[in-house]
Amino acid sequence: MATTSARPTGRNGTSLPKRILVGRAVSSSRLEHTLLPKVLALPVFSSDALSSVAYATEEILHVLLTYTIAAYAFVMPIAIAIGSLMTIVVLSYRQTVKAYPNGGGAYIVSKENLGTIPGLIAAAALLTDYVLTVSVSVVAGVFAMTSAAPGLLPIKVEISLGFVILITLANLRGVRESGTLFAFPTYAFIVSILIMISTGLVRCVGGCPHPTPVPPSADLTSAVGAVGLFAILRAFSSGSTALTGVEAISNGVPAFRRPQAKNAAETLAIMGAVSVTMFLGISFLASRMHPTVSDQRSVVGQIAEATFGKGIAFYLVQIFTAAILVLAANTSFQDFPRLSSILARDRFMPRQFANRGDRLVFSNGVIVLAAFASLLIVIFDADLTRLIQLYVVGVFTSFTLSQTGMVRHWLKEKRKGEAAAKGWRRSMIINGIGAATTGLVLVVVAYTKFKHGAWIVIAAMPFIVLLFRSIHDHYVSVMEQLREGVLRPGPSGVNSVVLLVRALDGATAEALGYLRSFRPPELRVVFLASGAVPVDLAERWREMTGGGVPDIEPLACPGGDLLGAARGYLAGIDRAPEDFVTVIVPETVRGGLFGYLLGNRQLVRLKAGLLREPNVVVCDVPLLQPEGAERGVDRRSLIPQRTVVLVFVSAVHDPTVRAVSYARTLGATETRAVYFDLDPDQVHSMEEAWFDKGLGIPLDIVETPFRDLTRPMLEEVRRFTSRPDTLVSVVIPELLVTKWRHLLLHNQNALFVKRLLLFEERTVLTSVPYLLRDRKAHVAAQDSA
Repeated sequence: MATTSARPTGRNGTSLPKRILVGRAVSSSRLEHTLLPKVLALPVFSSDALSSVAYATEEILHVLLTYTIAAYAFVMPIAIAIGSLMTIVVLSYRQTVKAYPNGGGAYIVSKENLGTIPGLIAAAALLTDYVLTVSVSVVAGVFAMTSAAPGLLPIKVEISLGFVILITLANLRGVRESGTLFAFPTYAFIVSILIMISTGLVRCVGGCPHPTPVPPSADLTSAVGAVGLFAILRAFSSGSTALTGVEAISNGVPAFRRPQAKNAAETLAIMGAVSVTMFLGISFLASRMHPTVSDQRSVVGQIAEATFGKGIAFYLVQIFTAAILVLAANTSFQDFPRLSSILARDRFMPRQFANRGDRLVFSNGVIVLAAFASLLIVIFDADLTRLIQLYVVGVFTSFTLSQTGMVRHWLKEKRKGEAAAKGWRRSMIINGIGAATTGLVLVVVAYTKFKHGAWIVIAAMPFIVLLFRSIHDHYVSVMEQLREGVLRPGPSGVNSVVLLVRALDGATAEALGYLRSFRPPELRVVFLASGAVPVDLAERWREMTGGGVPDIEPLACPGGDLLGAARGYLAGIDRAPEDFVTVIVPETVRGGLFGYLLGNRQLVRLKAGLLREPNVVVCDVPLLQPEGAERGVDRRSLIPQRTVVLVFVSAVHDPTVRAVSYARTLGATETRAVYFDLDPDQVHSMEEAWFDKGLGIPLDIVETPFRDLTRPMLEEVRRFTSRPDTLVSVVIPELLVTKWRHLLLHNQNALFVKRLLLFEERTVLTSVPYLLRDRKAHVAAQDSA
């Protein structure tokens, strides 16, 4: 087995606009260099948790002030309860980080200790929470911005969407790059809030100052009313937004520098200490300075104004608060793609989410998160009050499942006896307290926020879990079909060829030369004609071929339905299950891909439709033709002196066996299989499986350090077509699903290869289809067997 490596160019195969926005592609070997030190990991993974303190106190006040104007006496007791809960959760997740250093957080912990369904519920809760975090954080940041500049209120939706786009681009450039970019605003926010709290406490020694009155929100009361237990619980559940983002570090442990678990646990402790300090400090000043809840200025803004006046310090607090609130979305941009990749690896989400982009980030997850968050911002008109009602339920669902799973984990450790991890008793007690408290808070949050919007999240999670299960069932069905082993390597049946002629042009001459290179045992030539083949065309055909080739048969095409006519003709060709019927489609290619698709819609439909016919293989013979020039029309078709067949493979399964069997019928000068190494961890198992299967042709391993197939594929083909006497036939096994929606679950590499090689000289592309049954048909087939 040979191994080659794709040579990077100055652009690494990346287009100029993409390179400007995202940056140059980074080799997979540089993954270790993207790991984060603690000083960068804190702003990357803790910006959500740190920023939550900027509006958690405001949410407490918002609830209490709807019942009574004498609400400030209740702020600190509620804040202390939330601060205590945050401390418990932080301590609990430190145990999780140490026990699960490979990351995955609530999903992995719940799945391994409680079962698949609890794990999927935790995943659904987390993914929902991440989308909401982006929406709420950005909208909260824009609200802080409009507190200082009210004139921006009419365009708050547009500003919010602009920030989402900016954060998306920053994250597409890489984890380390986004951490470096966001480090200063995060640390500046921490410093500004701590200075504000310190200064405010000093000013409160002789009596706390009060902020300048601002118009209160319309839903606040102006009377002194009673504050009952339900109001206290509602305020507590709203203030629990302070805990959002605490779990982020446990999901991103693999992104830390080594020792990863130790650094992650220390960063988690720092984040918890800073967050609790800032939250309690802001809550204390709010209970003494008596800010109100207003659409014009946030509670933090009012406290800053009362503490510093309208000087530079006030505006710095506003600027850094707005920045951290917007950048809090960055935490979700780290964890949503990472969790999606883990779910994709476990086959609960589309496989595309497991692919790393040019900058070694899970780009598909980043883009999907941005799309969903932007949709929420538009639907809710960037209204923070309405959006935040959807929040927290998912957070505490994942908290409760994770901590319950950790209790089960330590019970398993207990049964190991002397081999049990040290300190398992203490860890189990911590996680048990965490599970009990977060479970209680989950009930309170669900009850108090249900009719205010939490019902949407609660109702959505079962549907998300069902979607996960449906995707998983599809992948399991596909894997079982691919590994059935019904096909065996060895001699195949007869390869009959049908040459579809639309015109006697250079493309037809190229196709004729190609099929003569492997001399099919049976050849038919058909021409689109309403009646008999014109006499002059038949004579020109004989002159072009020079004899030795069957005459042209007419192919009636009523109503212009080329696909229907071809299907009817192919149905009349007898073939055994092991036989092939190759339909050769010559075509002249001019211009770019877009022009090709517009000008050849019927031909594209024909090639796609024929792949679903039994035992039919579609061979595309494109001829690149500059304007005004033709080849092969005034002379006989040229038979290539040397033909090379390359079978592009991704795994060893029945479709690969069928494609290799077909390739061997072509009798080429050289036949090789090519595996493009997108995942270095899979190379060894691929080599072993290839050897064990005994497919009879050599396998080449082509390294793809930049995870882009474009350059490696072109270089592999051009390695042979660089000789002018050589024609390369690329054979690809193509999986076909029965339902259109299942196309979203597969990478569509076959379409990528077809698009890529359509414009390559002396290259023929052959698709060997493998039709997959839907899951119900597959189960029925298994039962009948």
